[in-house]
Amino acid sequence: IEIRQPFVDNWSWRQSDVASIARNFQENGFHLARPQIDWAGSARGFVGTEFPILPFVAAVCYKFTGTHEWIGRIQGLIFFAAALPFFFLLVRDVLGEMSAIWATFFYAFAPLSVVASRAFMPDIPSLSLALAGIYFFARWTERTELPSLIASAVLVSAAFLIKLPTAVVGAPLLYLSWRRFGWNFPRRPELWLFAGITILPAVAWYWHAHQIAERFYPYHFFGGGGFRIMNASWYLEIAKQTVVSTLTPVLFALAAIGAFLPRRRRCGRLFDWWFAAMMVFIFLVGWGNRHQWYQLPLVPIAAAFAGASCACVADKLKGRRAISASLAAALVVLFAGTSYLCARPFYAPIAAGLRQLGYRLQTITPPDSLIVATDNGDPTIFYYARRKGWHFTEAEGIYNGEPADSAQAIANLERLRRRGADYLVFTSGTRWWLDYYTEFAEHLARSATVVDATPGFVIYRLNPHSK
Repeated sequence: IEIRQPFVDNWSWRQSDVASIARNFQENGFHLARPQIDWAGSARGFVGTEFPILPFVAAVCYKFTGTHEWIGRIQGLIFFAAALPFFFLLVRDVLGEMSAIWATFFYAFAPLSVVASRAFMPDIPSLSLALAGIYFFARWTERTELPSLIASAVLVSAAFLIKLPTAVVGAPLLYLSWRRFGWNFPRRPELWLFAGITILPAVAWYWHAHQIAERFYPYHFFGGGGFRIMNASWYLEIAKQTVVSTLTPVLFALAAIGAFLPRRRRCGRLFDWWFAAMMVFIFLVGWGNRHQWYQLPLVPIAAAFAGASCACVADKLKGRRAISASLAAALVVLFAGTSYLCARPFYAPIAAGLRQLGYRLQTITPPDSLIVATDNGDPTIFYYARRKGWHFTEAEGIYNGEPADSAQAIANLERLRRRGADYLVFTSGTRWWLDYYTEFAEHLARSATVVDATPGFVIYRLNPHSK
C-alpha cells in the first residue's frame, strides 16, 4: 500500500534520515562504515547508526534506476514476505498447525506489520531475520544438524547488526537451549560457537559506530539515550497504543486469551519467554519506546497467542463445520476491517508541507546553501531540498526544541550564521514563532530578507555580516 509514497507519513523523520544516508552513499562514495546525514551544517555529518546495509543497497540501486522512494520501501516488504513461511513453521512446531495458520494471518495483516513492512527503516528486516533465525535454532535443538545452527547464527547476527534492540530474541533462544540441554547448556561448545557468530560482529560494528559518534559532529548515535525508565502514565500510553493501533482490539483480545491457555508441546512457552523479554525491554528502554516501531516484536508474539486461541476454539468445534466456518469468516472480516481502520492514520501525509518547502528551497537556493530549519527535528526538508543545514534550535548538532525566549533564539541563530548559515525557514507548524517571539521577529526584520512566503512556509535569506 502506497509503496511510492514520499517520506511524508507519520514516520517521515526516521525514513528521511535513512534516505539521506542512502543518497550520501550514492553522491559521496560508497563508504559503508561512515554513514552521513544532512543536518550537520557544513560538517561531513558522519553519525553512529545501525549497520547501514539497507541505505547502502538502495544507493547501489539508485545508480541504475535513479532515486525513488519505492526502492527504499520495498526492501522491508521483501524481508517481511520472505519471513512469513519461517514464522508459520516456527508457530506450527511450537503451537500446532491450526495455530500457525491463524498466527500467520494475524501477523501478516496487523496494522503495524502492514505499515512497518513498507517503511524505509531497519526494523522489519531485522525482525524478519530474527524470526528465520529462531526457526533454524529451534530446528537445530530438535535435530542437532550443524547447518541449521550455522544458518541461525548468521541470520540472528545480521538481525543484531541491522537493529540492536532485536537482541531481545536472546530470551526465546535461551529458552530453547534450556529445554533441549537443561542447565548444562552453557557447557555445549556449539552454543559458544553460536554466541560468537551472533554477538562478535555486532560488538565490533557498534563499537565502531560509537567511535564515529564520539569523533564527528554532530556527535550523534542513533537510539542513544533510550535507556530511561519513565512514569506509569507513559507506559499506560504505550499500552493503549499497542491495543488500538499496533495490534487492534480484536487481535489484543485473542492474544490475551491465548497467553493463558495451556501448552501441550515441549517448547510451547517460547513466545511467553519472548513476551517477558519484551516487557523488560519496554520498561527499561521507556524513553526509546516513544517510537511505536520499537514494539514491533509484540506483533508476532501476539499473533502466535491469538493463533492458539483460534486453534482452541476450532478444536472445540470439531464436527460443526458450518459454525466453525461462519465464525472463521466473521473473524477474518472483523480483523481485516479493524486493521484497515487502525492502519489508515499511519499513511496521513503530515509532512507534505516539509517536502513542498524542500522542493522550493531546491529551486531558489544555490546547491551549496546551508539551511536553518524550524522543523521540529524532522529532516524531511533537507532530504527533499538536497541541501545541508541545521535543525533550529540546535545544540551540538541535535535539535534542541523550541527556544525559551527571543534572546535564546537570536543567540542560536547568530551562532549558526557565523558557521555559514545562508537561509532560515519556517513551516506552517512553526511560523507562530514570528508572533510569539516578538524580539526575535524584529531581529529577523533587521538582519534577514524574506525571499518567499506562502501559507505553508516562510523563507528568509540571512543578510551577511549583520549584527
